[in-house]
Amino acid sequence: MQLRGHWYRGGTSKCWLFDAEDVARHARTPEEVIHLLADAFGAADARQLDGVGGGTSTTSKAAIITPTPGAPSDLDYLFAQVGIGDPTVELGSNCGNCATAIALYAVQAGIVAPQEGATQVRMRNVNTGAVLTGTIATPGRRVPTSGRATVPGSSAPGVPVSLTFHSPWGQTTGSVLPTGSAADDLVVGRATFRATMVDAGAPAVLVRADEVGIDLSSMTAGLAGHLPQLIATRAAAGLAMGLRKPEDPPQNAIPKIGVVAPAADYTASDGTLISAGSHDLRVRMLSMLAAHPAIGLTSAVAVSLAAAVPSSVVADVLLPPARTGRLLRLGTPAGVITTEVVTDEAGTVTAVTLHRAARQLALADIDVAPSMAHTA
Repeated sequence: MQLRGHWYRGGTSKCWLFDAEDVARHARTPEEVIHLLADAFGAADARQLDGVGGGTSTTSKAAIITPTPGAPSDLDYLFAQVGIGDPTVELGSNCGNCATAIALYAVQAGIVAPQEGATQVRMRNVNTGAVLTGTIATPGRRVPTSGRATVPGSSAPGVPVSLTFHSPWGQTTGSVLPTGSAADDLVVGRATFRATMVDAGAPAVLVRADEVGIDLSSMTAGLAGHLPQLIATRAAAGLAMGLRKPEDPPQNAIPKIGVVAPAADYTASDGTLISAGSHDLRVRMLSMLAAHPAIGLTSAVAVSLAAAVPSSVVADVLLPPARTGRLLRLGTPAGVITTEVVTDEAGTVTAVTLHRAARQLALADIDVAPSMAHTA
C-alpha cells in the first residue's frame, strides 16, 4: 500500500503531513488510522528501521490535514505522536512545531492563497480544539520555499513563521486549571510534590526542579536517572487532571511534564554558557520517555500561562519584573526561547506567540508494509 506524505521540519521537530482524503483511502476508523501510521513509521521497532520514523519523539510525528473552506478555520488537523519501539499512536495532544510546518504547507500546497505582504493560516487542532494562526511573509504574493530564520535547537535556516495560540484555554480538560487551584500537593508514591497543573497549549504538570532533585545548572546530560519519578508524577497528574481513570494505563504524550527553576547561569546542551540575565526562568520538559532537546511549543504555551497565574509553581520562581512583562524568556537545553504573551485589560492571557522556522524536506509515496501483528 502506498501513502503520499509531505515531510517537513517545523522548529525543532520533523513531521509527516498527510492529506485526509488520501488517508481515508486506506483507513476509515480511528483504529485503522492508528495502525496505518504505526506501520508507516515502523513504530514497533525502537529504531523504526522499516518505516519513516526518526527514532526519537521529536522526529516521530504526523498530522492528517483536512481543508475547511468556508469555516472559521482554513483547515483542521489531527496530530499523532507515534510510538518508538511500541506500535501505538497517541491522539490526545497537539504539537506547535508541527503546526508551524502545517502553516507553511498550507500556503505551498494552495490550501490558503498567498496574500500581499503576509498570509495568515488559521488552523484548528481537532485533538484538543485549540485554534492557532501561522503567519508567513508573502511579499508580492510569492510563496516562499526557503528562508534564513533559525530557532534555538537547530542551526538550519528555514522560512520564518510566527505561530500564535489563541484562547480559550482548557480545551482538553474543560479548565485552564483542571484542579481549580494554582498549585496542588501531588502525591507520587511516598513523596509529595508541589505541582501546577495547567491546560493551555496542551495539558501540563510543572514542578520545581529542586523538589525532585534535578539540577538545572547544567543541561548537557539526559534525565535518565529521574525518568521513573517523572513518569510516575505524570501518571499521578493525569488522574488529578481527569485525563484518565484509575483503570486506564498512563499516557506518554499527556500531560506534558516539566521542571522549573529561577533564572541563573547554566550550561546548555551544546556546552554554551547561558547567563542569568538572558532569561526569566529555566525549564526542562520530558518528551514521551526522554528529555526534550529544547521545549515543545505547546509546553512553552503551558509554561507561559502558568507564569501568569499568581501563586503557581512557575510564577513563584520568576523575579518580579518578569511577572508583568509581555515577553517571557525561557532558558531551555537548546538556549533561550521567547514567548510573546498577550493579555486583556483584566490581565487574562488571550494569546501566546512564538517565532519559528519551517522547511519542506521531501514529497514521498511511502510504501507501507503491514506489521505481522496486523496481518496475523
